[in-house]
Amino acid sequence: MTNPLRSLLVPLAVLWPAAAQAEVIDIAWSGAGRFEHRVTVAPGKFAEACGRLARAESIAWRFEASGPLNFNIHYHEGKKVRYPERRDALAGASGRLKVALDQDYCWMWTNKAGQPVTLQFQLER
Repeated sequence: MTNPLRSLLVPLAVLWPAAAQAEVIDIAWSGAGRFEHRVTVAPGKFAEACGRLARAESIAWRFEASGPLNFNIHYHEGKKVRYPERRDALAGASGRLKVALDQDYCWMWTNKAGQPVTLQFQLER
């Protein structure tokens, strides 16, 4: 599945060069309904994992990082961004997303620190 949000990063990278180093990851569920990924988030950059979810799904999530990251789960309604979850300066957290709408949802981590941060996260249906 191709992530429609990827097409937004190309023009964004022209307007905001820092976006060129962002990592956008398509969620590819395993046969067991899991997705795991490890990535290094450069200073001032972000990593984002996105995928289509159906209403009434419930996704358990957790992450661990080598340093603090700003974290959110979001989706877009037209020009508005909705945040079912949003927290700052965390080196780890877990929770459960109860999907309210058929929508593309994204888990996003932003590194506001001056050094790279290693991030490992898991999603499970």
